[in-house]
Amino acid sequence: MLAAVLALPSVVSATPPAADLAATVNTFIGSKDDGNTFPGASAPFGLIQVSPIGEHYSGWRYDDPKIHGFGHSFISGAGCWEQGGQVSVLPVTGTIGPGGDFDTADAASFDHTRYGSKYAHDGEIGQAGYYKVRLTDRGGIDAEATALTRAAAERYTFAPGSDSGHVLVNIGQANAKHEVVGSVVHVVGDRAVEGKLVTKSFCGGRQYTTWFRLEFDRPFKAFGTWDKDGGVPGSRHSMGAQWEVPNGAWLSFDLGPSRSVTAISAISHVDAEGARRNLEAEGKRDGRLLGFDEMREQAQDAWRRELATVRIAGGGDDDRTVFYTALYHALLQPLTGNDADGRYRGYDDEIHVADGWTYYEYFSLWDTYRSQNQLLAMLRPQRSRDIARSVLKIHEQMGWLPRWGYANFETNIMTGDPVTPFLVDLWKFGALDGREEQAWQALWQNASGRPPAMSRAQGRAGNDNYLAHGFVTYDRAFPSKGMDVDPHHGGSATLEYALADCSLSQMAQALGEGEAAATLRARGGNWRSIWDASVVDDDTGFRGFPRPRTEDGGWYTPPHAGYDPRSNHGFHEGTAWQYQWLVQQDVPGLAAAMGGEVAALKRLDTFFAYDALLADPAHAARKQWVVGPYSYYNQYRYNPNNEPDLHAPWLYTLLGEPWKTSAVLHAAQTLFTNAPNGVTGNDDLGTMSAWYLFSAVGLYPLMPGSGELVLHAPRFERIELDLGNGRTLSVRAPGAGGEGPRYPQQVRFNGEPVERVWLDWSRLRAGGELEIELGAEPSDWGVAASSRPAAVCATNGAGS
Repeated sequence: MLAAVLALPSVVSATPPAADLAATVNTFIGSKDDGNTFPGASAPFGLIQVSPIGEHYSGWRYDDPKIHGFGHSFISGAGCWEQGGQVSVLPVTGTIGPGGDFDTADAASFDHTRYGSKYAHDGEIGQAGYYKVRLTDRGGIDAEATALTRAAAERYTFAPGSDSGHVLVNIGQANAKHEVVGSVVHVVGDRAVEGKLVTKSFCGGRQYTTWFRLEFDRPFKAFGTWDKDGGVPGSRHSMGAQWEVPNGAWLSFDLGPSRSVTAISAISHVDAEGARRNLEAEGKRDGRLLGFDEMREQAQDAWRRELATVRIAGGGDDDRTVFYTALYHALLQPLTGNDADGRYRGYDDEIHVADGWTYYEYFSLWDTYRSQNQLLAMLRPQRSRDIARSVLKIHEQMGWLPRWGYANFETNIMTGDPVTPFLVDLWKFGALDGREEQAWQALWQNASGRPPAMSRAQGRAGNDNYLAHGFVTYDRAFPSKGMDVDPHHGGSATLEYALADCSLSQMAQALGEGEAAATLRARGGNWRSIWDASVVDDDTGFRGFPRPRTEDGGWYTPPHAGYDPRSNHGFHEGTAWQYQWLVQQDVPGLAAAMGGEVAALKRLDTFFAYDALLADPAHAARKQWVVGPYSYYNQYRYNPNNEPDLHAPWLYTLLGEPWKTSAVLHAAQTLFTNAPNGVTGNDDLGTMSAWYLFSAVGLYPLMPGSGELVLHAPRFERIELDLGNGRTLSVRAPGAGGEGPRYPQQVRFNGEPVERVWLDWSRLRAGGELEIELGAEPSDWGVAASSRPAAVCATNGAGS
């Protein structure tokens, strides 16, 4: 399809903006409608976070009626319950004693769901590294928070006329649905409180321990502790056991003219000494506590440096805020896992030392392998090397690679084999240099075996049948080591395994493992083992879909009706309609299974409601696609809220209609707004934010392990990405970001024409200038079959 080439407007320079990038971030984006982000303070990849706790299971929702306290451990955007909030701190006024506002004779008066405060969104501030809110009960108290990597600060300023105030440190409660199994608190001297708490965490996972210490900028004049029997003034020690059993301490202060109290806090997953050392290392200077404003400036300067490594020009203020907030969310995790002295608690529950590098923890691999991992590999190469090293350390300690690693244990949440594409991409982007053989051995073990029953790791639980017959059995009665297990979702697990195998074949070939590479390439075609050419979608008439298979090898048929590709049978958080596209390794083969390219493109048009989104992008994206963050099932449209089909817009490009990729992305970007509900679905530790960033930059890593970044129309006229070691990748796209979609007309890299629809990381990693000329109408750029990447694991035939 031809279109007139538009004249290039004048070049727009992507210089650092005059606006403060830390203040450009809006941490409230994603804090409503189950985006599950937190608005409080964190450093980049920080160990500690300080944020409000409300009624929502993830910790906080923008419209929660009260703030129960300010917790000190959060993950951003996850979709399961039990997500932190340990050490709930709240400033209060009133009397503490028998019959008082906090009745020491009534333990229930120390329940933070009861004493929590109303608050005002007016004047509330959520920036990178800084949070402020006014608690409107008890005369009004301003609460502020900031955080460095391993230490944080809170400042509580009481209402005019207040001469005394209290700080409640509640360690018997955390986020809603986050069970505190046991806790211990100690009041130390006249300025500190410390202790530990054991929580059972993440989707009913294992227990782990958080140690903490808080030091105050002034002595407290009185103190006490509470437990299940009530409060005891002057008590320095208390223990609590079982969920929701009260346990904590109160500290009472003479406020003085400033009317404020500042607390410096630190946590550790190693031991009490780790929390103390973290506080000494980052919360003090020359033996004195940092002032709140001093720490805030350090914290926000750290974020300014991080955010300034990506520069954009074009778009309005809201566009810039959405972009930089997405970058902020993508740079929050994985979390720093080692203390200031290098010690960390490993997956063998032993204490190890990271000497000269950073150990990371909290790996939501099923999510992050699709976008956030590659973004970090491009923008933060040194951190990605340490992330890769951390995953290999988990293998050393646990004996197997992780799936969803939370603190120092494997949760076994989610399905498929996400660690393989995760590590293979890190290899391709250079983050495994010097550790390739170690990674290969761990990945080959994972791909070719299954952890023993007594291992905490679950690995590829469906491997027995997959290796023998090419598919993961659909078996809802299969024993699970956690909430999820692959045979419970045999259809999607088969597709995930096949994609992982194909990605690993590329690494095997490069390392000289030719026989293994051939085996893995063949397994990359196992998607065909569950492709049932006879399945018809009744409403649309499309024929041929993935379908789960049972232990006897037969197709699964539900008892009450025939198999429906929109049903919830055999696919994890999705349907056959969403998962049918998870065949990036063999798009030509997938198209053949659908009846050819023309038929596949027609199916994509239906999937995206293409005509509707072209006519009214924002309305169609919110009405035609899957709308609710958990509306996984009985759907046949694109689900922009969840991971399995995030790559689907780029399949248009690989099937010869690249302009439609740009049109779909233009519609999808309308879902990302400068508002609390401005993230689509759970942000999943930065996954959706990273997806948005790739869509805005004009590049997307479609096939794991290939190093190929597919090109499309950017959202901004100029983007500069610092790639480390002085290398910068510049993307120029004059005319980007208008009201309607823009389409690539011509592409050049370092002045040379690019006829292909992708560029390889081996060319991009040195930096350079990518020019994407845009027009208001589609062109013939990228249409030719010769412009498309070859299938990494091509198959013959069109399925069963």
